[in-house]
Amino acid sequence: MKKIYVGNLPWSATEDGLREIFAAYGNVHSVAVITDRDTGRSRGFGFVEMDDEDADKAISGANGQDMGGRALRVNEAQDRRSAPSRPRW
Repeated sequence: MKKIYVGNLPWSATEDGLREIFAAYGNVHSVAVITDRDTGRSRGFGFVEMDDEDADKAISGANGQDMGGRALRVNEAQDRRSAPSRPRW
């Protein structure tokens, strides 16, 4: 299974809308639109998990696709890099 990063989402993006776009390329296991803690609206990116083969098709097919007037940026998600720890004074 691969995790796909989806960037340049419109503020109105929903998990259902994102699932609909990626379902055209295969079985979608999970969808998460990352939201702002305070406002609850989309932060402009999200993640989709799909089987490897379907994910590869989705990455090439959905990259640049229009969603709410914005061209999606789609690529394989990279592992989150941890920030250097800072001393707590």
